[in-house]
Amino acid sequence: MKKVLVCEDEDSIREFVVINLKRSGYEVVDVNCGEEALKVFEEQGNFDVALLDIMMPGIDGMKVCKKIREKNTTMGIIMLSAKSQEMDKISSLMIGADDYITKPFSISELIARVDAVCRRVGMSHVKPEEQSLLTSGPFTLNLKSRTVFKNGKQIDLTQVEYQIMEYFFKNQNTALDRTSILNHIWGESYYGDDKIVDVNIRRIRMKIEDEPSSPKYILTIWGFGYKWSAMN
Repeated sequence: MKKVLVCEDEDSIREFVVINLKRSGYEVVDVNCGEEALKVFEEQGNFDVALLDIMMPGIDGMKVCKKIREKNTTMGIIMLSAKSQEMDKISSLMIGADDYITKPFSISELIARVDAVCRRVGMSHVKPEEQSLLTSGPFTLNLKSRTVFKNGKQIDLTQVEYQIMEYFFKNQNTALDRTSILNHIWGESYYGDDKIVDVNIRRIRMKIEDEPSSPKYILTIWGFGYKWSAMN
């Protein structure tokens, strides 16, 4: 049974989320503030996904996301945001969140988002016939441990970032449109827009490029998408 941490200060929303996650087969721990979320995370630490409200008194969801991500790169994190918090959505993705849901949201959207993140988090095994290592220029990607190295040094990636890198490695020197990336990583039933692709690409560039503002590995194909280019 997958385990979800729900942090939401509005009782009605939290109860709505909790009851529907439980009905869908998830084990749920819920708290009403960021302080409690961090305490529960430290004490238990075995969550598959966290749902964090962005706007909360005290320690807000952004700070909780950042602290969790500093200690755990594989746990799924979904932010709950009001429609007016567009910049907060982007900022949360930049500090390590995997996705966000805009309030008000439907049951089907909530469960679909959590299911999708759980699938990404749980994809830790590869088929025996698959090659375990992929190389591209100074980079090595390990399919079994789901890790990426540059010049022998491991790059700290979230599971979404790793999946994007793996998709690039398997499609080197191929222009990939945003929709293809979105469908491959987030699934065809994803409710959001393709802006989440751009934000994650920006975040990856900050981690792998020597000069993120002038990338040489993840190239932008204007009006289309991106292309991975690294000399072997």
